[in-house]
Amino acid sequence: MEISELAELATQFFDKNDFREHAVVSPLPGLTLLKSTKKTELDASVYDPVICLILQGEKETIAGDKSVKFGAGESLIVSHSLPVLSRITKATPSTPYLAMILTIDLGILRGLYHDLEEMPRDFRRAKVMTAEKTGEEIITALARYLALSRQRTEIKVMAPLLLKEIHFRLLMAPHGTMLRKLMGRETYASQIATAINHLRANFKKPLSVTEMAKTIGMSESAFFEHFKKVTETTPLQYQKEMRLIEARRLLRQERLTVSSAAFEVGYESPTQFSREYSRKFGCPPRDELKYHQP
Repeated sequence: MEISELAELATQFFDKNDFREHAVVSPLPGLTLLKSTKKTELDASVYDPVICLILQGEKETIAGDKSVKFGAGESLIVSHSLPVLSRITKATPSTPYLAMILTIDLGILRGLYHDLEEMPRDFRRAKVMTAEKTGEEIITALARYLALSRQRTEIKVMAPLLLKEIHFRLLMAPHGTMLRKLMGRETYASQIATAINHLRANFKKPLSVTEMAKTIGMSESAFFEHFKKVTETTPLQYQKEMRLIEARRLLRQERLTVSSAAFEVGYESPTQFSREYSRKFGCPPRDELKYHQP
């Protein structure tokens, strides 16, 4: 299947009478379709492990000092939960940005471990976030999964099989290197994934790198090295990113005061929070209350 054919199929899931600049639909569990008729500014969010296949338009995603730009027919694989900055760089009303995003299930990946006698072996540094031209096998498998949403009687039986095929295709893909490392439970990629899950669940609490390293069975120096290798940042910086992203949600959606948001995400000093928030987002947190009225 050609990428243009998949784009045409995905377009059918959006309401023709919906004239919003940005639209999101989720036709199947773990699958999201995004449509945007205009370019966007850099925005902070947390990417869970996903494959993001662009059907039309272009996008840029930044993690730490690493920037990845990709366009139609290319896909981004993210292997670990990651705080990022991203923006749509090519989109128009006549040719909107259109993307398909599928959550990667670590359980499915590991379930394939004993079924694969041989996997691609390369000597590139495995990266948490890599974009490549998408193989026809992946495009076709994603298209069959998307089409399944209109065959309700088949979902229960076919969806698990198609998801297994998609995960297999991702493991075999040139940019599936880090996913292949995740298959073994004792690899550093898997250990860092465990640490990230713990950090995400406890980012409001004080962080002890020593204790976290001990929990996943690494020395402190090895943990720090591998965490930086996987996430492009340090454990403390990762925690800070999580806190600031959550604080912005609290300010914009929950309408908390600046001090309340600061304390809620784990800051002891609203002044420090405001300083770091301004550095991250380019405006003081009080401006969120001013410009994002209910």
